[in-house]
Amino acid sequence: MKNFVFVFVGCLLLFASCAQDDELVIDDPVVDDPQGNNMLLIGNSFFRPYAEKLDDLAIDAGFVDHTSELIFRGGENGRPINFWNDNQTQEHLDIKAALDQGDIDIFGMTAGHDPDDRIEGHRAWIDYALQSNPDVEIFIAIPQIDYPENWDSLAQVNGFNSILEFYDYAVNTIVHDSMVNQLRVEFPNTNIFTVPTGWSSKNLGKMKIDGLLLDDIGFFGPIESSLFTDEKGHQGQIIRETGSLVWLSSIYGVDLSTHDYDTGYNTDLHAVAKDIVDSHDPEYRK
Repeated sequence: MKNFVFVFVGCLLLFASCAQDDELVIDDPVVDDPQGNNMLLIGNSFFRPYAEKLDDLAIDAGFVDHTSELIFRGGENGRPINFWNDNQTQEHLDIKAALDQGDIDIFGMTAGHDPDDRIEGHRAWIDYALQSNPDVEIFIAIPQIDYPENWDSLAQVNGFNSILEFYDYAVNTIVHDSMVNQLRVEFPNTNIFTVPTGWSSKNLGKMKIDGLLLDDIGFFGPIESSLFTDEKGHQGQIIRETGSLVWLSSIYGVDLSTHDYDTGYNTDLHAVAKDIVDSHDPEYRK
């Protein structure tokens, strides 16, 4: 079990950049309150697809005042600690410039971290953000574990019966207990919550194995018809759609049971995402 921390950290470190623009058909708003948030979102390729799609989904859901600035770098360079330490890069300067404006409502980062100090980067950015944005809310998006072809062996090596148990431990023990709880002690007046993005990959993967997907979806292949596009585990569109709905509900509180956005798939991705959000520990919701 002691090896788990290092294995999980490794899974969070090596994300590569990927992005794809998605088109949406704008339906009637599903909320009456048009208020939206001004967000700053920083991360890598296991964060970027959801951050990009949230812009469209938020507007589609009626949050017409939603705005965001998105800053990304690939792999471990997209972790908060790397953005912070690389203080001569344009991305570092852009993040500070956005925060210096003093109008950020929500600041979102990935859970990727350095194994020696899991919250060093998150702490530094939160501290900086609060200087000009005293009421900012912070969320940490918890990515999937990469290399899905190795999920079963990875779980077994670390003493778990399945990747679902393994990821549950990662979410609740590594991120919630070791990271968020400590950050809440250090920043007691700041709302810090998590978005369990990675469950989208895990749950859809299990549905694929159990024959419960209502679409012809492969494990690896083209983005439109596969869970993953490569062995690293970059997300296919069905995972991106589900994870983005998790973000929408987690951040804006949208009721996914009445949300009528067309995901393009026969599988009820709203139900999959709603189950993820409903199962998330209430102590770590927004």
